[in-house]
Amino acid sequence: MNATTPRRVRGRSLRSRILLALLGYVVLLSLVVIAQGNLVHERAERLVWRTMLNSELDHVVERLRDQPGYRWTNTNTMALYDARDATLPAPLRTIGPGLHDDIDIGGRYYVVLVRRVDARTLLLTLDVTDFEQREVHTAVNVVGVALGLIVVLGLIVAWIANRMVRPLSRMAEQIGDLRPDLPAQRIDVRESASSELHVIADALNDYLQRNARFVERERTFIDTASHELRTPIAVISGSAELALQQPGLPAPTQQQLGRIRRTARDVEQLISLLLVLAKDPARLARASERVALDQLLPAIVEDHRHLTRDKALTLALAPLPQVEISAPLPIVQAAIGNLLRNAIEHSDRGEIRVRLLAPATVVIDDPGHGMTPEEISAIYARMARGGNGDRGDGIGLDLISRLCEHLGWRLSLASDQGRGTTTTLSFTNT
Repeated sequence: MNATTPRRVRGRSLRSRILLALLGYVVLLSLVVIAQGNLVHERAERLVWRTMLNSELDHVVERLRDQPGYRWTNTNTMALYDARDATLPAPLRTIGPGLHDDIDIGGRYYVVLVRRVDARTLLLTLDVTDFEQREVHTAVNVVGVALGLIVVLGLIVAWIANRMVRPLSRMAEQIGDLRPDLPAQRIDVRESASSELHVIADALNDYLQRNARFVERERTFIDTASHELRTPIAVISGSAELALQQPGLPAPTQQQLGRIRRTARDVEQLISLLLVLAKDPARLARASERVALDQLLPAIVEDHRHLTRDKALTLALAPLPQVEISAPLPIVQAAIGNLLRNAIEHSDRGEIRVRLLAPATVVIDDPGHGMTPEEISAIYARMARGGNGDRGDGIGLDLISRLCEHLGWRLSLASDQGRGTTTTLSFTNT
C-alpha cells in the first residue's frame, strides 16, 4: 500500500510574516512622516501669515495715527476693510478678532487678520488662492512620492526577506527529504548562513547520529535474535519431519505433526521477513526471481486449508490465468499467506474465494463480519503510520504494508459491514 500523509501548512509562512511586518512598518512610518510634515507645514504657514499680516497692519495703524487722512490702497492680493464699511464682503462680517485662513470670498481663498484699533475693527485680507493650489499640487506629489517609495521599499523588503528565509527553506527541504531507512544522513548549511541556523543544523545532525546508532543497535539485536530463533525453529521443523517418517503413526498424530511442521515453516518465513526488513529493506527488490502466481496460489491455498477444519468454511480457487511476476518468492508466499490467514480468522462460515486477475493481482473475498468505511479508513491510517488495524490482524497487515512500500505493490481493502471484506494485492506499480 502506497500511502503518504499530506503536509499541512498552517498559517502564513515566515517569509510573508516578515514581509508584512516590514511593509506595515514602512507604511506606518510614511503616514506618520506625512502627517507630521503636514502639521509642521500648517503651523509654519500660519506663523508666516500672522507675521506678514501683523507687520503690514502695524504699519497701517501707525500711518493712520500719524496721518488721520491716510487712505490704504488695495492691491491684487491684499485689501484693508473697516468693519463699518458697506463694501465689507459677507463672509467677513461674522468673524472675530484673530487670524483666519481658508476664507472663501467669491470662489477665492483668503487669509484674514482681524484687529480692534481705536474703537473700530480693521480687517486685512491676503489672497492665497494660487498658493493653496500649489500647496495641493505639492501634497499630491508628496503622496505620489510616498507611494512610490513604499513600492520600492516593498520590493527591497521582499528581496531581503527572501534572502533571510532561503537558508531556512533549504534546511526545511533537507529535513523533509530525510528517510529513516538511509544511513549517514546529515543537514548541511552554508558557511554564510546565520549562527542560529548553524546551531539548529548541529543539533539536528547530532540527533541523526544518535538515532542512527540507536537504529543500528536495534537492527543488530533483531539480527542476533532472528539467528538465535532460527536454530530452535529448525530443530522443531526437523524433529517433525523425522517423526512423520516413523512408520505406524496414528492419523491424529500425523495430523498434529504436520501442523507443527507447517507452523514452524510459517514462523521461519516470518523471521526471515523481519530480518530482511530490519537489516536492509533494499535487499527485497534485489532478491527477485520469476514467480508463476497461477502455480503458487494453489499451493498456498492447500497449506492454509487446515485452518478451516474447525469452521464451516471452504476455500475456493477461481480459474487461474497464466500470470508471472518478478519478486522474492518467500515474500510473495508470506504476503498472500498472511492475507488468506486474516480472511480465515475473521470468517465463521461460508466460502472464501481466491481469484487471480491479470496483469498481476490477487483478490481474496471473505464472508466475514466486514467493516464500516470509518474502520477501513482507520486501518489505512494505521498502516500508513506503520501501525496495525483494529481487527486483531497481528503484525500481518503491518508487514505487508511495509513490503508494499519497499517493492511498489499496492494493497487495498473494500468491505460492507456484515457482508464480508475484499482484499486486493496488486504486484504491479500501475
